[in-house]
Amino acid sequence: MKLSEIQEKIDAWIQEHGGYWTPLSMFSSIIEECGELAREINHLEGFKPKKPTEKKGDIGEELADLLFSVICLANYYKIDLREKLDQVLEKYTNRDAKRFK
Repeated sequence: MKLSEIQEKIDAWIQEHGGYWTPLSMFSSIIEECGELAREINHLEGFKPKKPTEKKGDIGEELADLLFSVICLANYYKIDLREKLDQVLEKYTNRDAKRFK
């Protein structure tokens, strides 16, 4: 599925489920999802074991939750993420052309 199709699919889902939250609420969701991802990575890498009562997490699911939240914010502001990712990749390519060789 193309990124534009993913953005459209998420937009349709959001419209069916009450619409977009306010931008600050969506940004807060992004931060929350980053924290959940950090928790799972800390556990997986052995830096912070989970309590016996905590369920096993899924880094892939946490990344998908984060992506969903980012796409919601992009959709709210009518940002074409494929276009912006192309721009960012070109920026990194130019900036770091000789950096890692």
